[in-house]
Amino acid sequence: MKKEFLALLVSVLVVAATVVWFFIVEKPIPATEIINFGVIVVLVGFVLYFAYRRFSSANRGEPQEDELSKKIMQKTAAWSYYISLFMWLFMGWISDRLSMDMGEVIGTGILGMAVIFFGCWIAVKLRGIRNE
Repeated sequence: MKKEFLALLVSVLVVAATVVWFFIVEKPIPATEIINFGVIVVLVGFVLYFAYRRFSSANRGEPQEDELSKKIMQKTAAWSYYISLFMWLFMGWISDRLSMDMGEVIGTGILGMAVIFFGCWIAVKLRGIRNE
C-alpha cells in the first residue's frame, strides 16, 4: 500500500507544480506549452487510474500483483524501452536541425517516454499476452 500512497502523492505534487507553472507562464501561451500541459494531465490521469485500481483490489482482498499483471508490466516495459531508444535517436537527430534548448529536448524526451509507456500498456492490455 505504500507504493499506492507514494503514487498518489507524486501525482498530486505533479499536478500542483504543473498548475503553478501554467499560471506563471506569460499570458500569450505558446501551443507547445498547452500540448505539454495536456500530456502531463493525461499521464497523471493514468497514474490516478492505476492507483484507484490498486486500492479497489486491496479493498476486495485481492493480491496487489498477480502473475498476469506482472507479465503485462514486463512486456510493456520491454516494448517501451525499445521504442524509447528509437525516440531518443530521433530526438538527437531533430535537435541538431532545430535550435532547441537542451532542457526542452530532455523534458520532451521524458514526456515522450511516459507517453510511449502509456501507449504500450494500453496495447498490451488490449492485445493480451500470447502463449510463449
